[in-house]
Order: sequence, then structure tokens, then C-alpha cells
Amino acid sequence: MDRRLIVLAAGMFAIGTDSFVVAGILPQVSQSLGVSIGVAGQMVTLYALSYALLSPVIAAMLAHWPRKRLLLAGLAVFVAGNLITALAPTIEWVLASRLLAGLGAAMFSPTATAAGASLVPPEKRAHALAVVIAGLTSATALGSPIGTFIGGLGDWRGTMWFVTAVGVAAGAAVYALLPHIPALPAVTLRQRLAPLKDSRVLLTLLTTLAAYSGLFAVYTYIGVSFDRVTGGKPDVLAGLLLLWGLAATVGNLGAGKLTDRYGSRAIIYGALAAATVNFALLPWATAHLWSAALSIVVWGLCGWGLIVPQQHRLISLAPASAPLLLGLNSAALYVGVSAAGVIGAASIGLLDRHHIGLVGAALLATGLVMAWLADRLISKEQAHVRAPAVGATAG
Repeated sequence: MDRRLIVLAAGMFAIGTDSFVVAGILPQVSQSLGVSIGVAGQMVTLYALSYALLSPVIAAMLAHWPRKRLLLAGLAVFVAGNLITALAPTIEWVLASRLLAGLGAAMFSPTATAAGASLVPPEKRAHALAVVIAGLTSATALGSPIGTFIGGLGDWRGTMWFVTAVGVAAGAAVYALLPHIPALPAVTLRQRLAPLKDSRVLLTLLTTLAAYSGLFAVYTYIGVSFDRVTGGKPDVLAGLLLLWGLAATVGNLGAGKLTDRYGSRAIIYGALAAATVNFALLPWATAHLWSAALSIVVWGLCGWGLIVPQQHRLISLAPASAPLLLGLNSAALYVGVSAAGVIGAASIGLLDRHHIGLVGAALLATGLVMAWLADRLISKEQAHVRAPAVGATAG
């Protein structure tokens, strides 16, 4: 396997560990700092919002930087943000530090995925994306459960020290093992946002936004929404997160191979449809350990099996704009994650912590409709392009 992709995946492992480990320690943060679970949940919201809003800006402003320098700078900012979180005395400092960590993620993650896609031939692009994103999914399989377990042994600050150490290790790997990757041509922010004028691109991005709002509305508050089976025990929650991460890794890598073979359409439809049904059943499934575990597996497979075909669809629409489109897709994903923190908190207040899955199912169904609308426009455009070619052949 290409060593360069593995190094990029190592950095994504650090970003992913920070993204997903926080959900497992929210009850401890809430109790330690004397705030509600909804306020503590904004740790996830602000990290994701910072990432989403800053990633297109950073990509435009720093396009002239060599890729390795940008990746290392991103990890340095990321480590600093998590170090402050680990030392923060109040919730205000914690939330501010999450914004800084999100900036570091915004510098690293889109750069890593775009660099990975550029390092291989077009026919292997989906597989390359899957390898880089496997850093995120392996973080859910290993980093997030380990961090949750560490928090259970001591307190939540130990988890943030763990994330900081992972970031330092990833930076060392990038520095020592990643070769020089030249800078991209300069791109203004206006040019970066120009693909949004294409309705096919916009609907595909809205699919990502709606789907991950639904998926993470539950994940952000998994500690309380699955409390009937965890009994408040960190080791049981860590086990469920490990199962989720393993399923996510299989879903991501499997989706990469299936997308290269069959295209993105069937994978997108299948993942969204199965996830919608799965989330609609969560209020009942989370009452028993066996059904909760089964739901976790389906959730991991479908949620992480969606990213690669979505990215593949975007690159297929405009190959020359691949870095721009992948950055926008990452921004849409993290806007969804940031919205999920607010949506989940509102759902707990209006419904019940065990019924967040119903809200998630509604958002996933919305994503399925958006994917169908995008597919219709893509098919129409393909038919329009083929028609003159057929006429010319007949003539």
C-alpha cells in the first residue's frame, strides 16, 4: 500500500479521535464543570462549526503553501487547541479551545483528502480516498473507545491529554515520512465557492449536510441516549464505540471498493435507506444490549459507507475542481455535525433522550430525497451530453 496514503491516514486518525471521543465524555464534563449536558455538547458543535466555516477560507488563503507545510501547521494548531482543553478551568475556556482545535482540523483534513486523491490514477481514486478516510474510521474503532476508557479510569482531562499525544505522534509521522507535495494553483474564495452554482453539486452537498446532521444528532449524545444498556458504565460505552468504529472501518473500505466497481449511486441510496430505517428503530433498539449492538453495527456501516461515494460523485461532476469540492463536502459534513449538537440538545428537551433517533431518521430521509434529486439532474445532464454524440454518429 502507498506509504504516503498511510501517513495521511495517520493524521486523519488524530483528527478523528478528537472529533468522536468527546461524545463519550460529555457526562463527565457536564458534572465536572457544573453545566448541563446540552451546554457540554456544544464542545462538539463549536469544534465542527469552526472546521466547517474555516476550511474553505483556509484552503483559499493558504493554497500557495506546500502541502506538507500546511499539514504540519494544521496539526500544530490542533495540538495546541487540545492542550488548552486539557488544562481549561472553566467551560468558557473549554469551548474556546474547541474553536482552535477545529481550526487545526480545517487546515489538515481537506488538504489530506485532496492530496490523497491527487497521488493516484483516476481509476484508483475512490480506494485512495477510502485509505485516507480510514484514519477517521480507525479513530472511531480505536481512538474514541480508548479515550472514553481513559476518561472512565480518571477524568475527562485524561482523555484530552490522550488526544493531544495522538496529535503529536501524527505530526511526527507526517514530518518524518511524508515527502514534499507541491502547492496547488492559487484559488480565491469566490472561485472555491463557485461550484455551488451547479445544482448537482449543491444537492450532493445538501445530502451530506442532512445525512450527517441526522447521524451525529444521536452520536453527540450517545452517552445518554444509550444509557439503558450502558448503565452509565464507561467500559460498556467504550465497547459500543469500539463496535461502531470497527463497523465504520469495514463500511468505509468496503464502500471504496464497491464504488470503484459499481459507481456511487447504488451505494449512496443503500446507505441512506438502511440508515433511515435503523435510526427510526433506535427508541426501541437501545432498550436491549443485543439490539443496541446490532443498531450500532448498521449505523457504522452505513454512516461511514456514505462518505466515499459522496466524494466520488463530486469528483466525477468536476474532476478539475476536486480539491475545491472535497473541501466543500468536508465543510458540509461538519456543518451537519455542528448542527447535530444543537438538534440533539433540542430533541432531548422537547422529546426524550431515547427518541433522538426519530429526529435523526427524519434528517436521513431528507438526505435520501436530496440524493435522488441530485441523481435526476446528473442523469438528465448525461442524457443531454449523449444525445448530440448519438446524432453525430447517425449522421
